[in-house]
Amino acid sequence: MVYSAAMKQAIGAVRAVLAAQGVTMQDARFARHGEHKPDADAPLILVACSGGRDSLALAAVAATVCAAWGVRAGAVIVDHHMQTGSADVAALAAEQCTALGLDPVVVRDVHVSDEHGDGAEAAARDARYAALVDEARTLGAVVVLLAHTKDDQAETVLIDLIRSAGLDAIAGMPATQSIDGVCFARPLLGVARADTTRICEDLALKWWDDPTNGDGVPADEPLPQCFPLRSRVRHTLLPRLSAFAGRDMTTMLADGATLARRDVELLERLTDDVFARTVRIEDDEEGGRRAFIDARALAGQDAALRFRVVARALAICAPGSGRRHVDAVEALVSHWHGQQAVRLPRKRTANRQKHVIEVCQDVTHANRRHRA
Repeated sequence: MVYSAAMKQAIGAVRAVLAAQGVTMQDARFARHGEHKPDADAPLILVACSGGRDSLALAAVAATVCAAWGVRAGAVIVDHHMQTGSADVAALAAEQCTALGLDPVVVRDVHVSDEHGDGAEAAARDARYAALVDEARTLGAVVVLLAHTKDDQAETVLIDLIRSAGLDAIAGMPATQSIDGVCFARPLLGVARADTTRICEDLALKWWDDPTNGDGVPADEPLPQCFPLRSRVRHTLLPRLSAFAGRDMTTMLADGATLARRDVELLERLTDDVFARTVRIEDDEEGGRRAFIDARALAGQDAALRFRVVARALAICAPGSGRRHVDAVEALVSHWHGQQAVRLPRKRTANRQKHVIEVCQDVTHANRRHRA
C-alpha cells in the first residue's frame, strides 16, 4: 500500500514511541511480505478512542504498525453519557476500530460526578483516565496511546498560560507519563490535526466532531463565553495569534513546549531526590494523607526546588492548593518567624513546630465534627 505523507509521519511517530517502551518487531517472520497474525502472548497496545478524527487516525496507524511488528493492538472507547447520542458515537467508533483490525475493542460506560467542584470537563477527564487505567490493567496492556496532536499541545500551552504561570505552563503535555502505574503515551504531538483529518479521509473513516468545539461558527466570529475554554482557544485565540504574529504559532508553541518539557523533567528528577530526603508522607486516621517536611533540610535548597517540593507535598495531602498556598507554606521554610498555621483546601493546615512542618487535617474542623 502507498501511504500519504501524513500517514508515513504518523507511522514513524508511533513506531518511535513503541520502541521507547521496548516494543519492537516480535520476530523475523513479520519482516516478510504477507499477513502474519500476532502471537496470543504478544505485547498489547491500547488506543484510547473517542470517535473523533484524531483518535480514529491513531487507531488506524497503531493497527498498521502493530500488524507489521507482530504486536497486538486494541482500543478502549469511553462513553461519558454527557451528550445526547453518545452511545451511538461510541458504537460507531467501536465498529470502525474493529474493522481496522483492532482486537480487543472495549466500550466503557462511566459516570461523571463533579465531587470536588472542579468542573464537568475535569470530572470527565478523571473518569476517563480511571476507566483507561482499569482496562489497561485488566487486559495487561504495555502502553495506552492518546491521540493529542500538535494543535492540542499548542492549545494546552495557551490554556495553561491563562490559568497559571511558571515553566510548567509552557511545557504542555508530556510525550509519556505514568498514571497509577499505567504508561500513557502521546505519539502524535508532532502531527497536525490537518494530517489526522487527511488520514481519516484517505481511509474513509467517519469521525465525530464534538459540538462544543464550535466548528459550526464562522471562523471570523469569536466563540461565545459559554463554550469551553479549549474550544475558544482553538477557534478564536490561536488563529488570531498566528495572524498577529504572521507565522504558524501552533508549531511555535508546540516546539517550545518540547524544549520546556526537557527542563521540567530535569527539575522533576532533582525534586524527586530532595523530596525523598526532606518529606515523609503518612496515611491519617481520616482516610487522607499527611506530610512531615524537614524545614531545616529543605531551607538549604534552591528556591525553585523548595517550591516544587512543597507543591508536590500539598498536591498529595491538600489537593486543590494553588500558588498562594504553596508560597505561604514555602515561607514557613525560608522566612520562618513564628507565623501561624497556613489554611489549605480540603480542611487541611500546614503548621511548623521547631524544624518540622506538618500538613494535616485542620484540628479546628476535626474537633467541630467530633462535637457535632
